[in-house]
Order: sequence, then structure tokens, then C-alpha cells
Amino acid sequence: AFGPCMETFSQGLELVNSLQSEMDAILKSQGLTTGTVGERIQAVFRRPDQLYANTDAGREECLAYLNGLVQAMRARCPEKFNTLAHADLQIKRVPAYTEQSAPGGYYNGAALDGSRPGAYYINMRDMAELPKFTLKTLTYHEGIPGHHWQISIQQESQGLPFIRRALEGFNAYAEGWALYAEQLADEMGFYQDDPWGRLGYLKDACLRASRLVVDTGMHAKRMTRDDAIHSMNS
Repeated sequence: AFGPCMETFSQGLELVNSLQSEMDAILKSQGLTTGTVGERIQAVFRRPDQLYANTDAGREECLAYLNGLVQAMRARCPEKFNTLAHADLQIKRVPAYTEQSAPGGYYNGAALDGSRPGAYYINMRDMAELPKFTLKTLTYHEGIPGHHWQISIQQESQGLPFIRRALEGFNAYAEGWALYAEQLADEMGFYQDDPWGRLGYLKDACLRASRLVVDTGMHAKRMTRDDAIHSMNS
């Protein structure tokens, strides 16, 4: 019964090793040679050149950068998509009065009548939680060509019954689309000449591969909690 789990476990390990090899090469090219890949990535999180100031000015600078990423990607979407979304997307700060108890981010779809754009709200309670090298992949996943693009196309598909356009959502499909969007951004060259941005992309890909290892390892190989933590931190 554990056969498929064991196969997935092995595939996950191979993928983790491949992604870590790519990350190792980038880290070394940037002068980070000491420690495990995980330890060096944690060091990148703390680098001053990867952090926006934890001030309102720093937050505005970050939002301007993210919204710029959205517009740059949107301009090139006709290269890859026959069906285009029309709804605009704005990236906004989670309101300060709710940020302490709010999640890291959330998405609100555009109004069906086009009167309001879609919005991705990002939690800026502590800018140390949002290092620059992680932001491209986050934006492509949550925004364009990720969740906003897919959901807007669904809402704007007039040939579908209203229940399918506006009321139903299939999370496995939506998340699969968003992961594809991250890969598509790489294939389109958006990480070219940006080693830090590509490191962020690979880091997120490695997290998903690590889940394959841990999920199947705990079920099929009796991996302990400590084993799982060590595996994901290495």
C-alpha cells in the first residue's frame, strides 16, 4: 500500500537535491560559501541589502516595486496567453489596525461588474518578514500570472454558468495554476540577471519538494517529527 508513497518520497528527495544544487551555485556566486544551503538562505533573509526600511517610506517603496512587477508581467502576458484577463490588480498593505492578527497576505477578487480591481493585500507589520529576494515569486504566484490572472479569467468567462464563474473555486486547480505561474515567469526570463530573485524562486520550489519528502516520509517511512523538522531545515 505504501508503494506510491515510497516512489513520491524518492522523487521528492531527487528534486530537493537538484534544487539545492542550483541554490548552492547561486549562493557561492554571491560569496556565501559557509554552512548548509538552508543556513546560508537564512543569512540572506538578514542581509541589509535585502530589507526595506521598517518605516512607512520603506513600505511605500516596497509596494511601488511590487506593483511595478505586476505591470511589467502584464505587458508580456499576450506572449503566452490567448485568453487575457481584463481586471486590474493592485497590491496593497494589510490595514495597520488588523495586521497583528492578520495572515501574511490574502487576495480579494475584482468586482464582477468591473467597478473594482482585484487586490492582493500583503502584511507589512514587520518588513524583516519580506526580504526583497522573495518578492518576485510571491507576486507572480499571488498576482499575475497567478491567482489574480486565473480567477479574473474565470470570472470574465461569459460562456460559463454564473455558479462556475463567480461562486465555485477549486483550490487544487488554483494552487496548481499559481505554481505553474512561478515556473512560467522563470521561463519568460524574469529572473534573468537577477540571482537573488532566482534564489527566491528556487527556495519556494524547494519548500514544495520538501513537503513531498516529509508528507510521505511520516506516513510510509515512520519519519519522526524531529526528522521532519531536520529535513526541512537542512
